[in-house]
Amino acid sequence: METRRLEFLLELSRLGSMRAVADHLGTTTSTVSQQLAVLARETGAGLIEADGRNVRLTAAGRRLAGHAVAILGAVSAARADLSPSAEPAGTVRVSGFATAIRRAIMPVIGELARSYPAVRLVVREHEPAEARALLATDDIDLALNYDYDLAPATPDDAIVSVPLWSQPWALGVPAPDAAGVTGPAAQVFGAFRDRRWIGNSRNQADERVIRLIASMAGFEPEFAHEADSLDLVEDLILAGLGIGMLPADRTTKPGVSMLALGDPGVNLRAFAETGRGRTAWPPLALVLQLIRAVGPEDPAT
Repeated sequence: METRRLEFLLELSRLGSMRAVADHLGTTTSTVSQQLAVLARETGAGLIEADGRNVRLTAAGRRLAGHAVAILGAVSAARADLSPSAEPAGTVRVSGFATAIRRAIMPVIGELARSYPAVRLVVREHEPAEARALLATDDIDLALNYDYDLAPATPDDAIVSVPLWSQPWALGVPAPDAAGVTGPAAQVFGAFRDRRWIGNSRNQADERVIRLIASMAGFEPEFAHEADSLDLVEDLILAGLGIGMLPADRTTKPGVSMLALGDPGVNLRAFAETGRGRTAWPPLALVLQLIRAVGPEDPAT
C-alpha cells in the first residue's frame, strides 16, 4: 500500500470531490480515480461510492482515511527525523569497551545535556565481538571497538569503522624480574618463555598478539589465567601467577614493571563502528562528531 494513494483518499475525505483533490495535488481527475481504484484493490474493500454526480467515502473508506492521518503523519515524522538537516533528537544506543566509554562517551554527556537535550544516550559495556554482534542485529547504533595492529579485526562490509586513537602496549611483569630485560619484542618475550601468561577472558585479540610474538621468539606461551579487568591483570602479576600485556602509559601498582615492546611494537587501535548507511541519522552523526572531537591524546586507563 503506497502512502501516495492514502494521501489521495485523505484529501478526498477533506475536499469532497476528485476534481478538488486533483487541483490540490497538482494532478488530473483521471489519476485520482485510478489511484483510488488501485487502493481499493489493495485493501479488498470498497472505498468510494456514487453520490449523484459526485462520489463519497464508504464506511470502510472513512475508517481508512482515519488511519491515513496517523500513517501519513508517522511517515512525515520519520522523514524529518532521518533528514541530515533535521535537528538531532532521539536515543543513541552505544556499546563499547570500558576504556573507550570513559575516554570518548563520558566527556560528551555534558555537552549533549547542555546543547542537545533531545539526544539521549544508552550505554552498554561490551568487548568487540559482543558489540559487533549487537550492531549486526540492530540492537545498538554505535560500537566503540578495538583491535591490535598485530591482530587486526576481520573487515565486515556491513560495518563502517572510523579510527579514533591508537595506544602502545607493553609487557607487565613483576618488578624484580624486569632488570636487564631489553631489546626487540621477541627478545623481551623470550626472557619469560617459562612463565605463565594472562589472556583476556572476553577477547581473543590479546592472546593472538602474545602467541604471534612468542612464535617469533621460538616458544608456545602457556595461558594459565584470563582477565578482562586491567586491575585484575596487575593483581595476578603481583601475586606471581603470570605476566600479561598492559597499556604502556598506565600508572601501575608498586611491584609491577612495564617492559617496552618494539620491532614490532604492539598498538591498540580504537574505532567507532556503525552499520553502513546509518551515519546520516542526525543524533548518531552528532555523537560521532563529538567523540571524534574529544582529542588525539591517549586515553586514560
